Amino acid sequence: MNNNHYIGADVHCNNIEIAVRYRGEIAQRFSLPTTLSAIRPVLDSIKGPKQMAIEEGPMSGWLYRSLNADVDKFIVAEPRRNKLISSDGDHDDPIDAAKLAMLLEGGFLKPVYHSSQQNRAILKKWVNLYHDTIKNAVRSINKIRACCRMEGVKIQAVAIKNPEKRSSWLGQIKTPGLADQLIMLFVGYDAVAKQCRMAKQKLITLSKAYPVVKQFEQLPGVGVIRSITFFAYIDTPWRFKKKNKLWKYCGIGLERVTSGKDKKGRPKPAKLQLPWICNRVLKNAMLGAALSAIRQKNNPFACDYERMVSHGMIQSNARHTVARKLLTAMWGLWKSSYQQTLN
Repeated sequence: MNNNHYIGADVHCNNIEIAVRYRGEIAQRFSLPTTLSAIRPVLDSIKGPKQMAIEEGPMSGWLYRSLNADVDKFIVAEPRRNKLISSDGDHDDPIDAAKLAMLLEGGFLKPVYHSSQQNRAILKKWVNLYHDTIKNAVRSINKIRACCRMEGVKIQAVAIKNPEKRSSWLGQIKTPGLADQLIMLFVGYDAVAKQCRMAKQKLITLSKAYPVVKQFEQLPGVGVIRSITFFAYIDTPWRFKKKNKLWKYCGIGLERVTSGKDKKGRPKPAKLQLPWICNRVLKNAMLGAALSAIRQKNNPFACDYERMVSHGMIQSNARHTVARKLLTAMWGLWKSSYQQTLN
């Protein structure tokens, strides 16, 4: 007889709905404030083996690190996997918690990885903050350029990034009202550019605590930002058992897709394609590293790229192959570094 208690929790910023499933039935329900002081006594009151599941969200990392030791197994589930099941039938917070407990009991949940170390969680937040500020900076630049383009004015890059030359350039604009609009937009850009510099400096400072990040930087095309991004998101080299799974997670691996039969009843040939669901930040980082390595020339990755293109491979496929080789090299360096530390 299965004596496990399966706990499904629907988490919101103010409250958490908990459903406890035992021997195929909902045995208990709780509606609590989302505080550790309220949740822990409930978990302690459930005697016997217990597993808990929540869906990935803004508070999932905090709850995982805080409650992981209070249950035998804690799963942060991938919400896209649960969407069709959770949307079937009636829908409210207690029902969602019960369905989550049912999926947990059936073993249908796909876990989302979270680090149990607080310092790694802080590092990842800084990495996310840096990439968000970069997006905001690009968005601000695009608004400035679009504003000029609508009036037939072409703006130089130096006028955007250099405030000293910007003033003289603004004085030459003859279109009524355009200069005032650009002055306002430049205020926003200068603020977000300062945030980018602050976030980058913080990442450089934090990276000094992890020697393996310095080893990543020795590879062609891999600078400090790409190194610390890879380190923060992967968290440990033992997270993936095979390099193919690491490639797919980073969006540069290949998935085999086949369906149906041809007119003669034979199975259609399989197609290889890049995965749609992946970590976009890591995908951009690795493809950017591959492109930088190719442009640098005089390195093994650039030589491999030239060889593949000369043999007829299209450039995009060759770039993805170089990205996979770079990613494998970083993964291997990381595992070697761990083994040297243990020895």
